[in-house]
Amino acid sequence: STFFLRLNTLSTAETRIMTTSDLTTHNTQLIYTFYRHFKDLNAEGMIACYHPDVVFFDPVFQELQGERVFAMWQMLCSKAQNFQLNYAGIDANEQTGSARWYASYDFSATGRRIHNSITAKFEFFGGKIVKHHDHFNLWRWSSMALGAPGLVLGWSPIIRKKVRQAARENLHNFMTSNNISAPPVAE
Repeated sequence: STFFLRLNTLSTAETRIMTTSDLTTHNTQLIYTFYRHFKDLNAEGMIACYHPDVVFFDPVFQELQGERVFAMWQMLCSKAQNFQLNYAGIDANEQTGSARWYASYDFSATGRRIHNSITAKFEFFGGKIVKHHDHFNLWRWSSMALGAPGLVLGWSPIIRKKVRQAARENLHNFMTSNNISAPPVAE
């Protein structure tokens, strides 16, 4: 089958026709590009892979949209300490994609070493990533990041809420200090 794709590089009067095979190759390459930039802590390169209206979700930040997603990656890349990234299992078709990635880093709040295994799911629109969902075990992450309190209580709603609040507060402070604005978050 054939799909119509409007790419940001084309004028509004131009439309490029891409086959399913073209889209699959493009989307697979887009995921590889995203993780190559991530491995280099190049937030701007990562952001270039996203649609302006991207929706991101993970167990810590939960749902973020647009500018908040971009700011999250800028913040995480700029604060990364002793960071290593590996990725594998990249697969995509014309609409969706997936990958597995493994990050090792020193958690800035505690200095503790994190080894996190993440499964990522993607959706594409207009030649870009429009949805990105990262899944990992928050309890396991909490036990590495927080030590004994995370191991014992990382499953509890109280600890999860504190971790999420801290992440949101850090993102808000980063955006404020870097003059990054975004529409208010609906409660």
